[in-house]
Amino acid sequence: MSQERAEELARTPFVAVTVKTTGIHPSTAQLVVIDAVVLTASGEPDSDFHAVLSVPDDPGPKHMHGLSREEIADGKSFSSILKALGKTIDGRTMITHNVPLVWGFIHKEARRAMTAAARANRRRGSRGKPRRRQRVGHVPRPVGIVDMLATARRRGVDLPDTRIRTVARMLGVECEPATATVERARQPEFDVTRAETLLVADMFFRDPDHVVVVKPDELQPDRFGLQRSSIRVAAATATPKFHNPGVFAGTLVQGMQIVVAPEITADPDDIIRAITTHDLSYSEKVTRQTSLVVCNKRNNLSGKAMHAARKGVPLMTDDEFLTLVSTTQITPGEPTPPPETSPVLRSITGRSTRQPRKKGSRRVSRR
Repeated sequence: MSQERAEELARTPFVAVTVKTTGIHPSTAQLVVIDAVVLTASGEPDSDFHAVLSVPDDPGPKHMHGLSREEIADGKSFSSILKALGKTIDGRTMITHNVPLVWGFIHKEARRAMTAAARANRRRGSRGKPRRRQRVGHVPRPVGIVDMLATARRRGVDLPDTRIRTVARMLGVECEPATATVERARQPEFDVTRAETLLVADMFFRDPDHVVVVKPDELQPDRFGLQRSSIRVAAATATPKFHNPGVFAGTLVQGMQIVVAPEITADPDDIIRAITTHDLSYSEKVTRQTSLVVCNKRNNLSGKAMHAARKGVPLMTDDEFLTLVSTTQITPGEPTPPPETSPVLRSITGRSTRQPRKKGSRRVSRR
């Protein structure tokens, strides 16, 4: 890193970022807008970045991003803005409203652009003609990523919904309600998006010493492309060691399926770590086979807690659960059988297990 770059990062160590997308899952949707404001240590805007991106597929309804199909069609490709975006984010603490979604889309789009460039470079090389290689940039490298939605939950804020303006108001930032209005619908996309980016920054700077910050290398995509903690993704995809004995009835049994709702004040990774350490099974989805849902809310339920109540699955607070697993004996469960391994390689690879015939040898006919 040059001295000039080091001085620049010391003067402007933060960048607030918001995105607009065609859907909620990076695995099936794409970025349409990305907006960033570089901030000084005291929260003063220093520079900014804004890009409308073209998408090859259906851009989705206008209320998702505030852009017409024509505006999106005239947008830039993500590969063309990746270098500039990387320079904006690299070496700074990135402030977001929702890390899994925002970082999930940025990471997914960056990887997609890099893969496409590598494929194009291989095609150029195969033709035997020297051509200029595409260098689109890299996945941005923030030193840390702030999650203001997770911060509100760790502080025990009762959120009626998770929209940026709602979270900001609940954290004490003055702004208009999140309820859609005709006036806001008529505003240019840039004005609406930039206002949200600055709201995210305002939330952070109200109490910057008590926020949820994650490291990029501690995250990985889940099956929807959302960037979750590696602990969470590993637990969600692990094969259960014990059969699920059913709904919790006062005693924890090995193999019980535990779901963690977002409405808790403890770090979700601490809950998940306790689940896996005690041979319980972690799940992302509430079903009628779920044993227990960890959630601090009891009124105006939504999401996982609401589904649990409808299915008759008991709720338990984070403190109650952590106390239970640390102070009581877990009842032994019924182990699941080890996964069967097929001796036939063809069933896995589609190739025969027959050894190739040595050169010069003759095939012996068996009759």
